[in-house]
This record gives sequence, C-alpha cells and structure tokens, in this order.
Amino acid sequence: MIITPRKLNTFLLFKLPSAWMCGVRVKHIDTNSCRVTVTHRWINQNPFNSMFWAVQGMAAELTTGALVTGYIRNSGKKISMLVANNNATFTKKATGRITFMCTDGDLVAAAIQKAIETGEGQTVWMKSIGTNKDGVEVSVFNFEWTVKVKS
Repeated sequence: MIITPRKLNTFLLFKLPSAWMCGVRVKHIDTNSCRVTVTHRWINQNPFNSMFWAVQGMAAELTTGALVTGYIRNSGKKISMLVANNNATFTKKATGRITFMCTDGDLVAAAIQKAIETGEGQTVWMKSIGTNKDGVEVSVFNFEWTVKVKS
C-alpha cells in the first residue's frame, strides 16, 4: 500500500482527531520528504495569540512519523516504532500558515535496513523545520525514533 497525503489525512480524522481538528494536514510525502501544514486559528492558539507549541509538535512529529511508517510498510516486515526523545527550539511567533518539512527519509531507510539485517533495535534522529508563509523559520523539532523488528 502506498502512503498518500489523502490516506494520512483520513487516518488523522479517525485515529488522531485532535490533530485533525487543530488543522494539521499532510500536503506531500515521498521517499525522502514529508510536508505538513497547520494554520493558526482560535482552536490551536495559546494566550499570546500564536500557535500553541504542542500543535506545532503534532505537525512536526507527523512529518517524521509518516516517513518512518512508509519505510516500515515498504520493508514488508513487522517493525515497531516509538519516539524515544524529542526537543524543540522556537525562534519566532507562529502565526498564519506554518509549514513543517522533514527531509530525512534516507536516515530512516538506513536505520530500518540495519534493524532488519542485525535484528537489533536502532535509533535515528529526524529533524522537522517549521516556517511561516514568508519562509522564516519559526521552530525546529528533533525526534529520536526507535525501530525494532518484532519477533
């Protein structure tokens, strides 16, 4: 099964409704990158009239998690995935439409291949950068994913 933005957005509606209600939407996914947008609205704002950090985190995590999921499905193996660690840096107020982009597909591909070859769990750090409509960076999220072949 090929993972598409439409399938991921339908998944959000039924399995992660809080992300869907906040406006998190997948716009593009391929083997190396994933792009997700979210627009600052009343439902996802903080008291400072910008987007709540956790909403940014949902969008950022989705860019990385969708890539991990895609490579796991393509492997044909039963592989578990889990975020073990994360951190974020916020550099500007997030208002308007924020676009998160992860281009670390090659890193997760290598980690999954190594997990399959060795049978040992692997970790991979993936970065998602959030920018506003002017292309100005508003936040950077890093997620440490663990992958392990199920026995």
